[in-house]
Amino acid sequence: MPVVPQKTSVDRAKGSARHTSRRVIFVVVALVSCGLLLLCVRGHGPYPFRRPTVKTGLHVLSEQRYRLLKGSRVGLICNHSAVNSRGEHIISLFRGQRVFRLVALFSPEHGLKGDVDERIASAVHSDTGLKVYSLYGETLRPTEESLRGIDTLVFDIQDIGARFYTYISTLAMCMEEAARHNVRFVVLDRPNPITGTRVEGPVLDKAYEGSFISYFPLPVAHGMTVGELARMFNREFGIRCDLRVVRMRGWRRRMWFDETGLPWINPSPNIRNVVEATLYPGFGIVEKTNMSVGRGTFAPFELYGAPWVDGKELARRMNGIGLPGLQFMPAEFTPERSAFAGESCSGVRVVLTDRGKLDCLRAGLTFLDAIYRLHGDAFDIERIGPMIGDPAVAEKIKAGVPVEKIVSDWQPRLRRFMKRRERYLLYP
Repeated sequence: MPVVPQKTSVDRAKGSARHTSRRVIFVVVALVSCGLLLLCVRGHGPYPFRRPTVKTGLHVLSEQRYRLLKGSRVGLICNHSAVNSRGEHIISLFRGQRVFRLVALFSPEHGLKGDVDERIASAVHSDTGLKVYSLYGETLRPTEESLRGIDTLVFDIQDIGARFYTYISTLAMCMEEAARHNVRFVVLDRPNPITGTRVEGPVLDKAYEGSFISYFPLPVAHGMTVGELARMFNREFGIRCDLRVVRMRGWRRRMWFDETGLPWINPSPNIRNVVEATLYPGFGIVEKTNMSVGRGTFAPFELYGAPWVDGKELARRMNGIGLPGLQFMPAEFTPERSAFAGESCSGVRVVLTDRGKLDCLRAGLTFLDAIYRLHGDAFDIERIGPMIGDPAVAEKIKAGVPVEKIVSDWQPRLRRFMKRRERYLLYP
């Protein structure tokens, strides 16, 4: 009878190791397969995956070896969002350049790092030793003193496509000071993250022109890049500075930011993704009422509520209206700061289901109307005029004027704006 060799402890250990190794390989292969499947699914979903296709104005300028700035003494207007397609920040690229000399920095609202929600004092930049002049402190525009020794101002800040987002007011004021002091002005262009096709809302009423949230007569969603806006500001509104725009490469008007391949950087503390940027033009108006817009929560400009709101009923009414591209979920939240800090709020979370179908200003106005119908005088809408740009809109809502009528009243001026806007567009 043949003798069957017995497995030793060493043999058993080797077998166990082989089994463990095969199991690890199986798990790795499964994870890689799932990852590839997710990429394929994502490519066909509502927010398609795209390889990097867009080069910012900053990237283009660096590829051109900064020829446009040759021999210049440069003042740089920027914040944390001023990165190129490789994620390199403009200050790192500009410092130590021999083609030109960087002599001063200027920061907009939220500061150079984009993380401050209050007024900011001028300071010294720790890495370069350059003075950082705040344009959201004692002054909103460059002063004669801050421009001393500068012959070129360079602007590179990511906008989000809404008139009341203050970076474009900073752009306009800096252009005016450049014209006043014979300083050349260079804009390094960036995408409009909610596409360059969405032009919505009332064109700003003349009564509101000149304020920091409504400097020039634009509609709420203007559908332009900062470079295109600069061209319009310069000619339409009589600035007449020596303006140069460094165009992007690869950007098309229908592109959403997540289709560009560029890294998303929160342009300000409470705009944290493309969804919030998309909702902001229509629903950001709520901030001028006595409701929280979700500042101090995990989802600013997606959450809306107050201690006096009936969130379940508001969600039911809004879903009953059936606004294209949106759903409304009842929500309870307690903001850590800003409106109703530390208080329990009832309200809704606005869920973007199809951004291509969204009519944001119509949706925002419908939302305001629904809250007023539900809560009446508890809802203070008196201060929304400067934000939306229509001095009559609050009274129209209170009087029960249909939303469709309010929106239709905006159209004649909006059509005239669209015709003027065409002259300044740079991209197909």
